[in-house]
Amino acid sequence: MKLSAPIYILKQKARDLKRSRSISHSEALNSIARDEGYSSWSLLQAKAGDFDLKSKEDILEFLNPGDLLLIAARPGQGKTKLALQLLLQTLKRKTQSFLFTFEYTHRDLTSILSVLDPDYEQNSSFLTLDFSDEICSDYIMEATKNSLQKGSLIVIDYLQLLDQQRRNPPLQQQIEGLKQYARDRKCIIVCISQIDRTFDQTESFRPGLDDVRLPNPLDLSLFNKALFMQDEQIYV
Repeated sequence: MKLSAPIYILKQKARDLKRSRSISHSEALNSIARDEGYSSWSLLQAKAGDFDLKSKEDILEFLNPGDLLLIAARPGQGKTKLALQLLLQTLKRKTQSFLFTFEYTHRDLTSILSVLDPDYEQNSSFLTLDFSDEICSDYIMEATKNSLQKGSLIVIDYLQLLDQQRRNPPLQQQIEGLKQYARDRKCIIVCISQIDRTFDQTESFRPGLDDVRLPNPLDLSLFNKALFMQDEQIYV
């Protein structure tokens, strides 16, 4: 059974529940576990470890309609490639998908997709590639609202550029809007993100939320799921 959010998010929900209902911490944890379909928190934790990303093909099974996913890594670790592979997997399910990118040209992107999947059809009606300089949350929602299906995938390349134009809303406001949009429209939104270069000076073997580069304020707990990449490994 897939969790609706990572363990650390569920723990935050339990703390909020403890305060709002004036119950014990263990009661709050067990209540959250029951909402996730488990009889107790200890069982939830035991079963949560069952999910193992043995291959990139497993990742779609990690995702649910309504998810807001962060894929984060340092440059050259393959985060964009991973997001494109998710798009290609979604296409094979005949589900509408979208890529909004500031980083690639149409020629470069179609070349990469063709290498990743020799059967990729450049003019597939199930994939929209958007290279506009106007990309922001409002632009994305307007561009996708008439074509979404349940489980549609929207990839944004990348997070830190959404508010590079001063006329765009603050990053926090944009991500809040996209989170609500994913929930309301039952789609999956993926934001590719940079990890700060200071991570390279740490002794950690894997990055985490604290390592995400944020030139502008953003509450990263808005992302209910996150994947981190380092040295060809993917970490949940």
